[in-house]
Amino acid sequence: MTTDTTPTRSALAGWLTAAAQDVAGILTAEYPTPATRSYLHPVLGPLAAGPRVVEELNFRLEDLLDEPLPATPVGLFALASYASALGWLTESLAELTTAVDGICTRAGIPALVPGTEAVPDLKEDEEGFDYSFSALELAAIRTAADAAGMTPSAYVEVLADALRAAAAITDACMEISSGLIEDAQYIVDEAASDVRISDGPGSLPTLVRSLLTRMEATE
Repeated sequence: MTTDTTPTRSALAGWLTAAAQDVAGILTAEYPTPATRSYLHPVLGPLAAGPRVVEELNFRLEDLLDEPLPATPVGLFALASYASALGWLTESLAELTTAVDGICTRAGIPALVPGTEAVPDLKEDEEGFDYSFSALELAAIRTAADAAGMTPSAYVEVLADALRAAAAITDACMEISSGLIEDAQYIVDEAASDVRISDGPGSLPTLVRSLLTRMEATE
């Protein structure tokens, strides 16, 4: 957003909208997954695309800060929304990286020897998981586990971990993206010359309020 003047409302809204689209794009990113690591498929796309999005968002922020700072209320509102989104996304990707590292450790990457178990085996009877899957699903699980050099029960455990990690980054990206869109829409729709500025939480951008709520919930 390089310009000789302070960014307009339309430019700021477009800035937030573009960021929202980039964050949402993390969830549709694909990354080739070898059969030996098929249990990582749910997380490899976001893991590969996420850092590129963070880098691009950082570049855009630096580009804006190279210009006169948006010292108007609407400019500060947009800047707070964007910075919150960037920080939240960075934190979420760090959590994803940690989760994937844990999955790889459990699976024995890179030391896994074909035919050995990465985690304690589970009973495949009333106490196990067989009853939860159809015959076709069990066949697919056994085929995938064999390709990965794991037992079916160990494979299901690391796949479940990957699905949980994928669900967490999906929730984060969806909330970040929708918050940016909501703030962009507010900037466009606000008829007054100033956005809401007061001492109450209602004056804050959507993502800032969401982050504060999360912090309060952990106290």
